[in-house]
Amino acid sequence: MNLNNLTKSKNPMLSDANINKVSGAITKSDSQLMTVSGAATKTLILVSILLCTTLYSYQNPLSIFMPIGALGGAAVYFLTSFKPHLAPTTAPIYAVLKGLFVGAVSASYAAAYGGIVFQAVSLTMATLLAMLIVYQTGLIKVTQKFRMGVSMAVGAIMIVYLISWIGSFVGFQVPFIHESGPIGIGITVVIIGVAALNLLLDFDNFEKGEQRQSPKFMEWYFAMGLLFTLVWLYVEFLRLLGKLQRD
Repeated sequence: MNLNNLTKSKNPMLSDANINKVSGAITKSDSQLMTVSGAATKTLILVSILLCTTLYSYQNPLSIFMPIGALGGAAVYFLTSFKPHLAPTTAPIYAVLKGLFVGAVSASYAAAYGGIVFQAVSLTMATLLAMLIVYQTGLIKVTQKFRMGVSMAVGAIMIVYLISWIGSFVGFQVPFIHESGPIGIGITVVIIGVAALNLLLDFDNFEKGEQRQSPKFMEWYFAMGLLFTLVWLYVEFLRLLGKLQRD
């Protein structure tokens, strides 16, 4: 997650800088231009890959899958952020790695809380559809101020998670975010809200890519970015449901 510019989308896959970087790289006579429908198709392909890998990882929950999926996925994600033209190759690899991570995490939660995986998947899909309707109807407009606000919130969340991750190695724990009390639950609800709003930025950038006549490989690039948000949202729902059942 790129934290250098809080006025842009904190999903580096969908930042204005990366969209502009490839825009104009091809001539108007080139027919290989990205479309929203093409990006949506690529998203479905990546989700299908992720689901297959998740199922395997869930049924064979090896402890190594979680770090491989998390760290490997992060490495591929950032590589693609700097080299968008690699997306047709790296995006499927990313989906495989995140599938290993999601399957391992899901198995861990399922072992502790019955039925939690189905609930988290249902909530994630419902949120995706709800935010798509919100975006299509224009109920919430993706203005520059809106983009800035959501991006700053995502950046703050990622910084806190990074500090928490580092703290887990040195014996330091960020207060509340992992707790199941009212404050801890409230924090997770807020994070889910931010992740849901980030979907609007994802949808908006799909359209921007088409409007700016980005090259065809950007369909994989944007699909990979949306997959990131969906995985983040799903994991947060797992965390919320786990906290609620813990109480």
